[in-house]
Amino acid sequence: MPDRKKETQGSGASHGTMTGDNHKALWSGRFAEGPDAAAVEFETSIRVDERMALDDIAGSVAHATMLGRQGIIGADDAAAIVKGLKGIEADLISGALAVDYSAEDIHSFIEATLTDRIGEAGKKLHTGRSRNDQIALDERLYLRRVIPLLQNEIITLIEALRAIAEQHTKTLLTGYTHMQHAQPGTLAQHLNAWAFMLVRDWERLEDSLGRIDKSPLGSGALEGSTLPLDREAVAAALGFSGVTENSMDSVSDRDYCIEFTSDFALLQSHLSRMCEEIVLWATTEFAFVELSEKWSTGSSIMPQKKNPDFAELIRGRTGKVYGDLMNLLTMVKGLPLAYDRDLQEDKEPLFDALDTVEANLKVFTAMIASARWNTANLEKSVEGGFANATDVAEYLVRKGMPFRTAHSVAAATVRKALDKGLSRIEDLPLDELKSCSPLLKGDVLEKISPRACMEGRKTAGGPSPERVREQLETLAAFCTQKRKDTAR
Repeated sequence: MPDRKKETQGSGASHGTMTGDNHKALWSGRFAEGPDAAAVEFETSIRVDERMALDDIAGSVAHATMLGRQGIIGADDAAAIVKGLKGIEADLISGALAVDYSAEDIHSFIEATLTDRIGEAGKKLHTGRSRNDQIALDERLYLRRVIPLLQNEIITLIEALRAIAEQHTKTLLTGYTHMQHAQPGTLAQHLNAWAFMLVRDWERLEDSLGRIDKSPLGSGALEGSTLPLDREAVAAALGFSGVTENSMDSVSDRDYCIEFTSDFALLQSHLSRMCEEIVLWATTEFAFVELSEKWSTGSSIMPQKKNPDFAELIRGRTGKVYGDLMNLLTMVKGLPLAYDRDLQEDKEPLFDALDTVEANLKVFTAMIASARWNTANLEKSVEGGFANATDVAEYLVRKGMPFRTAHSVAAATVRKALDKGLSRIEDLPLDELKSCSPLLKGDVLEKISPRACMEGRKTAGGPSPERVREQLETLAAFCTQKRKDTAR
């Protein structure tokens, strides 16, 4: 994904301080004197919203085309505006034109640059439009453009996890609850669990995209316009399914900023949970995984250290994303309808959360794809800890014993082993097992070996190789389909 903070910045000589009537604040006509320099600096948002330059141009092209078609402005003026906007777009992309940070915002910069280039016709671009509906449109266009790129990063990580899981469908790994040995599983089952978290993240983003599929342009400042605007034509030109239904809601709604940032927060929480396990598994005590030296760091004082700093940083940056979400929620709390300047503050937390999760996704994918898995230690993890106690109970259930009774018998076998200083039920002599229940026969030992326990869990979604294979096929189909959809 390109650096969205700089994707419209050029290095050309056209970067200069904005001066002249075309570069006054769009609202300056009512004022006898200009704002204090400190006030201008305080209110300026161009360094945040410049990343939406191309989206602002796209919306303006559609708007100007509609104005000309409706006869609101002359056809020649409309054509000149569209040509001028496309020239600005080309120059921003090539670097021939650089964003001027003395402008109030990206909308002002583009309109002023247009007027500089084509003259009085440029002043007609804003006819029937307010910055209130303009920014609401730009944000939707921007999100619609960049969210699929983030979704592709999610797919890439799912594919990386799936590739590792493919190699470890039979590699035993203890499943934990409360960080205590719970039941035998496999590394593949565990990695698939991570992958399905990411599937939901992808789907949440897709759902959120569906809720911004309506154009707010034409809502004006809050109550629309007396001019014969064709909102539906602009929406269609921009690829929206329709227009927003209420003009006041159109300009004051920031649900989509909150919703996408909430999606980012959940995605970040999943990355953080994965990183927590990576940090734990990389310890000397666990030694389940060894991270590549490319994705590890050392210590300034302890020469032997190999630290999982990148996993820790991803985990640590979760607070940033959660903070961005709280920022947005607090911003809109108690705001009266319709537009309030508070809403200018929506972009920084939204963009920060997006940038953070995007960077974290890329780093986590590279880190996990290059890791080495210690199969021997993974399989040792299922030894001891009585992770097969439930399997003893289910053995008895198959013999006809009620589960609650079987649970008590299995607990008694654990107690006997502990009293004898043993860490495994299967180390108890058969007669000791039978003293807990005569239904415990010699074949129980083969039924409760860690591998037998894992292979016996054939319920849908379980860790048996055939069920894990189904999960892998589901993930593969998901990734393949979404790649195809994106390519269309």
